Amino acid sequence: MSHSPLLNLPGPPRELLDDIAAAIGAAREFVTDFDPELVVTFSPDHYNGFFYRAMPPFCIGTAAEGVGDYGTHQGPLDVPAELATDCVRAVLDADVDVAISAAMDVDHGTVQPLQLLFGDATAKPVIPVFINSVATPLGPMRRVRALGSAVGAHLATLGKRVLIVGSGGLSHDPPVPTLATAPPAALDRIVRGAPMTTEQRQARQTAVIEAAREFAAGQGRLAPLNPDWDHAFLDLLDTHRLAEVDGWDNAWIAEHAGNSAHEVRTWVAAFAALAAQGSYDTANRFYRAAPELIAGFAIRTAVPIS
Repeated sequence: MSHSPLLNLPGPPRELLDDIAAAIGAAREFVTDFDPELVVTFSPDHYNGFFYRAMPPFCIGTAAEGVGDYGTHQGPLDVPAELATDCVRAVLDADVDVAISAAMDVDHGTVQPLQLLFGDATAKPVIPVFINSVATPLGPMRRVRALGSAVGAHLATLGKRVLIVGSGGLSHDPPVPTLATAPPAALDRIVRGAPMTTEQRQARQTAVIEAAREFAAGQGRLAPLNPDWDHAFLDLLDTHRLAEVDGWDNAWIAEHAGNSAHEVRTWVAAFAALAAQGSYDTANRFYRAAPELIAGFAIRTAVPIS
């Protein structure tokens, strides 16, 4: 599923929020019926937990806390440390390099889906898997698929009902600082992880709200959404053509779908983890181009075919 801090902020019209809420409700019903014993979430970060002082392409947390950005859960998540450590070992044994964190900070990209699906981010044991989707340079898409496959192969050995969540995307280009463009204060944050004051967080929220207002009005400098690209990506997942992403060029993704479209890496990893058990069926096929959220917002549920 997509995520957006703007779901928690004033501005989006009620009709849009109701439409998305109905789709999330269907996904929540799917999750409730499944009643997972463990959740594994593939998520990005927006310079709230990972910084350029050491930016791994992938990291698995054996303990994690929500930073509480944009009104999401602040505090510890229920991370089963032993299971998470076993997952790290299995991924490394599968020849995929992954970092480990015993003190992972996670933001709305991880926490918002948990809250939307369970009502409480701590309702279920969760293993957070970070996939860098913002801080360039980014690795090739084939490595993302390899990560997902390695995680999925390991999960299949646990004998548990595991819910796999991919959080991010689709086409969008929100105002996220870069090494090349960040002013000094933002540069200190994205490189060294300098903490934000309450005033700075409020200023960022105000800036995001204003950017969304301008974008929905057809103003501003943000790259447009690309529903055609989004639908093509979703069709690729629905029709079991995941291997096609191996040849995707990172510059091509940014050019056609925006710099933050790289968050579809979380979807690729999640579906690769599911596909490690064989074929699957998708359902709850929701999509809406939502400029008020600065995102092509999508939801899919999927189950293995017995």
